[in-house]
Amino acid sequence: MMDRVMDKVLPILAGAVFLFSGFNASCQSMGLNSKLGSTKITLSLNKNGELHYQVTRRDKTIIADSPLGLNCDDQNFTAGLSVVTVSPIEVRREIYDLKVGNVKTVNHTFETKSITFKNRSGALMIVDLVAGQEGVAFRYRFPEQDKKIRAINKESTGFQIEKNAKGWLQPYNKAGKYTPGYEDFYLNVHPGDSISHPRNPSVGWCMPALFQVNERKNWVLLAESGTDGSFPGCHLQPDSEGGLYKIAFAEKDEKYTLPLGDNNHPTSSLPWTMPWRIIIIGEKAGDILLSSLITDLAPASKLDDTSWIEPGKATWSWWSHPEDHSPEMYNQFTDLAASFGFGYTLFDAGWEKANTEGGIIAKATSKGIKPMVWGYSAAYFDPEKRRKRFKELAAMGVKGVKIDFWCSDRQEVMACFPSLFEDAAKEHLLVNLHGTTVPRGWHRTWPNFMTAEAVLGTESYFYEPRYPDKAAEQNTVLPFTRNVAGPTDYTPFALTIRKYPRLNTAVHELATAMIYTSGIIHFADSKEVFDSLPVPVRQVLKDMPASWDKTESIVAEPGEQIILARQKDRLSYIVGINGTNKAVPVQLNLAKYAKGFSKFKVITEGENPLMSFKTETHPVTSAWQYAFAPKGGFIIQFINE
Repeated sequence: MMDRVMDKVLPILAGAVFLFSGFNASCQSMGLNSKLGSTKITLSLNKNGELHYQVTRRDKTIIADSPLGLNCDDQNFTAGLSVVTVSPIEVRREIYDLKVGNVKTVNHTFETKSITFKNRSGALMIVDLVAGQEGVAFRYRFPEQDKKIRAINKESTGFQIEKNAKGWLQPYNKAGKYTPGYEDFYLNVHPGDSISHPRNPSVGWCMPALFQVNERKNWVLLAESGTDGSFPGCHLQPDSEGGLYKIAFAEKDEKYTLPLGDNNHPTSSLPWTMPWRIIIIGEKAGDILLSSLITDLAPASKLDDTSWIEPGKATWSWWSHPEDHSPEMYNQFTDLAASFGFGYTLFDAGWEKANTEGGIIAKATSKGIKPMVWGYSAAYFDPEKRRKRFKELAAMGVKGVKIDFWCSDRQEVMACFPSLFEDAAKEHLLVNLHGTTVPRGWHRTWPNFMTAEAVLGTESYFYEPRYPDKAAEQNTVLPFTRNVAGPTDYTPFALTIRKYPRLNTAVHELATAMIYTSGIIHFADSKEVFDSLPVPVRQVLKDMPASWDKTESIVAEPGEQIILARQKDRLSYIVGINGTNKAVPVQLNLAKYAKGFSKFKVITEGENPLMSFKTETHPVTSAWQYAFAPKGGFIIQFINE
């Protein structure tokens, strides 16, 4: 895998660093513009030495004056600060391939600057800045050497959003039987709104958090990147009076069954580099969807050889047969994977007994299907037990692990993930995290990390009475929020009617498999449903890639509609879903996307929209007109026949 970092090259301002004393350094010296000057982040100190920042795009305010700073157990960096040095502006270029993403190769350039502050006692804190066409970012660093463990009691970082902005935010559920797991609805709110009707009691708002600002002319996504064992995963405080959303740490009681202590504050010896706080900015919501700023700022790949890592599709028996853990059932889904040309099958809870009794792993490998197996987080938390277990699984022929029920953003859990990815990679095992936090650029650093849940997916047809009514809307929000953070195991294609009956059309459900990005696409539903599909739909499932060379956003309206153009090798698609309960007209210039193709096949709703499909083939046209069915969708595949 190509993953090349050209860090801090091509200095724009050469020479010695600029020296300042006190808080009266000019705003320009404390600011950083993107290359074309459209995006800018500016730091400032007030007369009390309190640190603030603001973000603009083409001189229009995106993030208004907002606080920065850290209050540690032995030092205070929230007031009494003065500037020590401002580094030259330098250009940083990131070139890397992603195993899982909207595009295969990322090649981005952005500007960087570091500003060193000291507090009243002379202790140093550095703020690193990044500015690029996709947005801005900042992080804190303590550069001094000290083996003593320092703790951060409070982080002052905030994001001031204008009061008339429109937001899509997900409640951050308090610790419970299965929470926090980032499995709530994204709510359409305005800054300052309180959390209303969450699925579970909540203590804040999740990141990523999406806003439309600047008189609806810009979109903003607040996110994190590079979180590792030196910091907890963070969310936003629930009280956003005046539109100021402040950083909050993981809660003390986020332990589930893991052996965690009572201290939920970040701790580390020095030097200490903290996660990036990322502000992705776009003129259109599609700019947010396609952004790679989170992976741009994540550490480069730690794996030299990634040839064994293959994205793909998997059959999965649990959704259609949650109580049947028999060898016969697991083998049936192995056969289903083989019949559709899927590379993987997932053996969920109860697989160990089935394997002892029926050799389900050997059966899968004999058919060329790569088995993945489920397990509890507690069984993989201890490093020695984890490494032993990974060796055992690899020796059995297992090719991947689905590790469930983390239910915590605590620092100890964030520390577990990179070592888990590394240990798995040593045994050539892929990783799928469930009941977990959102990714934070980890799929670049550890390409064997293929996907994660952290989403209100199709299992909600079993558990959430509000899900059927809200699912279509949510499906048009998640590509601009959750899926920007990283690969999303939504488990698409859930057609069988469950406890809470589905309202989305069958085509809508099928299309979600191509709207979301996941390194392993785990398809829900039974062998009977797959076998009943018309030949053109079966062929789409056989051809469908799990990662993409190129993606273009055609229609991007969170909560309403999304239409994407996707390409992989010689496969070319346009796929769309309707998030509303009304028919919506669509008009597309298909000729723009059909280079090298003469015809297109389109899959839409059949006579029974909930269960059936209609397939038509037409010559490519420059003015294709269609009407989205309520909660419907379509899939276009360009062909030559």
